[in-house]
Amino acid sequence: MNSLIALIPALPLIGFLVLSLAGRHLPKKASAWIGAGMVSAAAIITIILGLQFLQAPPAGDAYTQLLWQWIRTETFSCSISFRLDALSLVFVFVITFVGALIHIYSTAFMQHDRDYARFFASMNLFVFSMLVLVLADNLLLMYLGWEGVGLCSYLLIGFWYETPANTRAANKAFYITRIGDTAMAIGLFLLFKELGTLNIPEILNGAPGHFTAGSTNITIIALLLLAGGMGKSAQLPFQTWLPDAMAGPSPVSALIHAATMVTAGVYLVARMHTVFELSPVAMSVTAIVGAITLLVAGCSAMAQTDIKRILAYSTISQIGYMFLALGVGAWSAGIFHFFTHAFFKALLFLAAGAIIESLHHEHNIFKMGGLKDKMPVIFWTFLAGSAALAALPFISAGFFSKDQILWYAWSAGNGNPVLWFVALLGAFITAFYTTRLMLVVFWGDMKTHISHFPGKRMTVPLVILAIFSVAAGFIEWPHNIVHLSLFSDLAQKVLPSTTLREGVPDEIIFQFVAVVVTLAGVFMGYTLYYKNKPILEQWKTSPANRALYNFFYKGWYFDQLYDFIFVKPFVYLTRVNKSDFFDGLYKGIALGSRRINEFFSVSQNGSLRWYVAGVLFGILFIFTLQLLL
Repeated sequence: MNSLIALIPALPLIGFLVLSLAGRHLPKKASAWIGAGMVSAAAIITIILGLQFLQAPPAGDAYTQLLWQWIRTETFSCSISFRLDALSLVFVFVITFVGALIHIYSTAFMQHDRDYARFFASMNLFVFSMLVLVLADNLLLMYLGWEGVGLCSYLLIGFWYETPANTRAANKAFYITRIGDTAMAIGLFLLFKELGTLNIPEILNGAPGHFTAGSTNITIIALLLLAGGMGKSAQLPFQTWLPDAMAGPSPVSALIHAATMVTAGVYLVARMHTVFELSPVAMSVTAIVGAITLLVAGCSAMAQTDIKRILAYSTISQIGYMFLALGVGAWSAGIFHFFTHAFFKALLFLAAGAIIESLHHEHNIFKMGGLKDKMPVIFWTFLAGSAALAALPFISAGFFSKDQILWYAWSAGNGNPVLWFVALLGAFITAFYTTRLMLVVFWGDMKTHISHFPGKRMTVPLVILAIFSVAAGFIEWPHNIVHLSLFSDLAQKVLPSTTLREGVPDEIIFQFVAVVVTLAGVFMGYTLYYKNKPILEQWKTSPANRALYNFFYKGWYFDQLYDFIFVKPFVYLTRVNKSDFFDGLYKGIALGSRRINEFFSVSQNGSLRWYVAGVLFGILFIFTLQLLL
């Protein structure tokens, strides 16, 4: 079984190589089979390995496969080797299974695009990079996959590069995530300086004995790693790149949000849990960042009109829940929410893509409407995804995973009532804007004519994802209802158990409060956007309310703030410094070269007499030198 591990990332890599080298000479059908087929085959191998893992857990709780020695020096060695344990198995399953469904959907969605092969080549490379990231048994190989997903996000966000706005969005994602990547690289250097290794098991085993809990060194390292995760996962203050990333095709958005890039930060923090547990400051910062992010992004989602930007802000908010869970020490709860989120967020983006394509590429939800009866498959699958996003109780996967996070935000060792209240408020906001999205898009009068209906290659993946969006939560029921915790049992083979504070109230109280708050959010959305729309219109007429709406719509003006603090001063300094000493030096060199060229070019005037005279002069000069010497 160990020999199959390398096949999982190898298959999408082969797909990328074939499509990038020969894609322009292949028919679209062949490109589709290669692009979707390689990822689907990787998903099948993952399922086989996963079943084997559950039936007969490997020695040491992990499968390992060494491919070759990458770097070996006197003080450092690094190999190309993979490690499949319970944590990486969850991520590999999501990456390959959800990724395969997205690829199958894309074979129809991108059918009329001229760069069909380039699209699937980039998508395969994206999946390969993320698989390397989560399977790597050392941080250097992980960093290779980490930078790979950054490159692929740039290629796919700017896939339609003829439009300048798409290119700017790709550049923005690349630049902002580089900030976190730089911090992470510094953290890796410090880890190696302290422990002399980048091998993940050695770090996790050696860190508790080497570092003093709460020491400055371990706190700096943990915060640097956290900064890397915040950049990739679009957490405050690096969240501004993700809404603009909607410039890419809808399948790209689904892959980025559900299975690849934005989940990389969650994996990094969970994988390096031992390092974070040694730093209470880093744990608190992780939880606070997650809590603030989920609230900021949720408020922004309420005001958006672009269907994909609503879902983008929703992703930032849901990733915030995961960071909150990791920060309070609820490791398995954070990963469980990642697991359920992957299904319903991929579903929502793919369904949104089908709606956009069917409505003449319309993105504004207020120009949609009336699709409930016209597009029943899209309606029911979108409803399943929305129910999971809103965490409707007992009928959606999102309820079970978010319920755990809300409970642990109060009861975990690092939890407190403030974090719990922020998470609860975020749950209300999520239910509100999800209800708003459903009602505006599917109810009311139809405002845009349907040009065509999606085929089976687009609807079948939606149905499969809808089933998982409902059923995936049932593998991890709250222990006070029934003892069914397959996910926690699996995750805790790698991650530590959550420690609870003493004297916390019974969990059922928090479940009841969460259910009431979620239903209140749904009811408010129903009241404002379906039952009593005049109330909403009156609310918007107030100048203060309108200003608040614009504040949320602009994403709390973070882009404008960064433009004022960083971009404009930098541009001003470059203009002031346009003709500095070094520019003058280089211009002088260029001018001197040009003058010398002009001087020697006099001898090349096209006159034969000048050439003969020059040759004779040269001969006489040489003879004269010989006579003198």
